[in-house]
Amino acid sequence: MQKISTHNIILTIIGIITVGLGIMIFIDPPSIYPDPSHGFQVLRSMQMGSKFNMLVSPNQDNISKNNSDFLTWWSPGQYLIPYWFKLLFGLNTGRASALLIILFQLSGLAGFYCFFKKIGFTSLVSAISLVLIICQQAFIIPYIFYSGGEILVFGFEGWFLYGCIAIEKPGIKLLLFVLLSGWIGFLCKSSFMWVYVAGLMCLWLRLSAIKGRLNIQRLIKNGIWLAIPAAISLAAIYVFFLSKGANPASNSTGFTASWQAIGFPLGSPLLSGFSVDDLLHGLIFHQPGNTLTPAYVLPILFLTVLVSLILILAIVRYVPKNNYRLFILIFYAISVLFFSVAFLRQLNISYESRHFRILSLMLAPGIIYLFSRFKPVYQILFGLICLYIGFINYSTLARIHEVNNLSARGNTGIAQQSIDQPSLDYLLQLDKQNTNAIFAFLTPDVGLEIEHNRIITLDQPPANIPFDDDDYSYDGHAGPLYIVLPASYDGAQASMIMKFFRGYKDFSIQKLSPMYTLYSAK
Repeated sequence: MQKISTHNIILTIIGIITVGLGIMIFIDPPSIYPDPSHGFQVLRSMQMGSKFNMLVSPNQDNISKNNSDFLTWWSPGQYLIPYWFKLLFGLNTGRASALLIILFQLSGLAGFYCFFKKIGFTSLVSAISLVLIICQQAFIIPYIFYSGGEILVFGFEGWFLYGCIAIEKPGIKLLLFVLLSGWIGFLCKSSFMWVYVAGLMCLWLRLSAIKGRLNIQRLIKNGIWLAIPAAISLAAIYVFFLSKGANPASNSTGFTASWQAIGFPLGSPLLSGFSVDDLLHGLIFHQPGNTLTPAYVLPILFLTVLVSLILILAIVRYVPKNNYRLFILIFYAISVLFFSVAFLRQLNISYESRHFRILSLMLAPGIIYLFSRFKPVYQILFGLICLYIGFINYSTLARIHEVNNLSARGNTGIAQQSIDQPSLDYLLQLDKQNTNAIFAFLTPDVGLEIEHNRIITLDQPPANIPFDDDDYSYDGHAGPLYIVLPASYDGAQASMIMKFFRGYKDFSIQKLSPMYTLYSAK
C-alpha cells in the first residue's frame, strides 16, 4: 500500500478547510465591503438600463435628473464576475459572491503552491507555506465580508507569478502572456498594475541572464519582446477605462514628508505577512477596535521595519534559490518605491497592509525554509506564533459570521449589517409600491436591495469642522423621498441631513424599529 506523503495530507486538510468555509458562506452569504458595494451599484444601474460601467444617481443640482458617471475608482471584475455567476446559475448576488470566493480562494492557493514549487521549493515547504497563508487575516476576511478586488487578485496573482517563472524564451507564448495577464489582472483589481510591472521586470531579468550574469544583447532583445505587448496592454487599459474618470492614483493633495510614508512600506513584510496591522486594527489607518495611542505607533512601526529588513536580508543570504531571491528583491523594492511615493504625495491610498499582500504571500516559503534550518525549539515557537495568529483570526471569523447570520437579508441575499430585518422588510414594501421615489442611506450596501426606485448614498460631513452645505445638498424635487437613519441620529444630525434636501419640507418621522428611523417627505 502506497504511503501518503506529508505534503498531500497538508494540502488535503487545507482544501477541506477552504471548501468547508465556502459551503458555510454559500448557505449564509457574508456581508459586503463599501468598495464592491459601489461596484454592485454600477451593476444595478446597468440592469436598470444604463451603459457599461456607468453609475446612475440623482443629480445634486436637480434631483429630478440623473448623473451618469463612468466608475474608474475600482476595476469592474468585482461586480462583473458575480454577475456572470448569477446569469449562469440563477443565483442571487450574495450566493454568486460566495461562489466567487470559493473558486478564487482555491485558485489562489493552487496558484501560489505551483509558483512555490516552480521557483525551487520542495512540495513540503510549499504546502506548509499555504498553512501560513490560511492563518493570515487577509485569507479569512472574504468569508466575513465580500472584498471584491482583494479576493479576485489573490486568485490570479499566483498564476501570474507562475507564468513569470515558467516562460523560458521569447515567443508567441510570451507575447500572449504579457498582453492578457495585464488585462486579466486589471479586471481583478486596478492596483495589480504595480504587481504587473514588478513581475515583468523579474521575467525580463531572468530571461536575460546567462549563468547568473546579465547579457546586454539579451536584455535589449527580451526588452523589446516584453515592451510591445505590455505597452499595448497598458494603453488599452488607459484609453478604454482609466482615462474616463478619476482613480486613487490620480488625486494628490500635495507632498508631505513623514516617516510613516516610508516606514509603512518598509515594514510591510511583517505588517502583512503576520497580520500585525490587522490584529492591531490598523497601525496608522485606524479601524474600529483600535486602541493604540499615537505614542505607540512610531515605535511599533520602527520595530516592524527593523524585523522586516532583517527578514528580507536573511532570505537573500540564506535561501539558495536565485530566482526566488530575484523576485523578492524586485517586488520589495518596487512596492516600497511605489507606495512611499504614493503616501508622500498623499494619494487616495490608505495605510492598510492589504495593499502589500502579494509580498507577504511570496515571502511565505522563504520564511518556512529559514525556520527549517533553526533548532527544533525555535521551529516550535514559530509554529505556536502562527497557530496563535490563526486562532485569533478564525475566532474573529466565527464571531462575525454569527453576526452575519443574525443580519437582515433582502433581495440580494447579502448580510445587511447596517439595517435590521423589520426595517428592511418595510423598505422593500415601499419599493414595490413606488416607481418614482428616492431612497437615501448612509451606506452603499443597503441601497442594493432597492429594485424599482433610485437611491442615494449620503456623504456625511466631517464632525466639528466647517463645511460647505452645497457639497452635500440636493436641490429640486422628484417624487417621494425616504431617508433611513440609525436611531442614534435622532435630533440634530437627522435635522441637518433633512435640510440637505432643499426641495422637501414637512418630513414625517416613523420608527421602523428601536434601531432605525424613516424620515419621509412627499
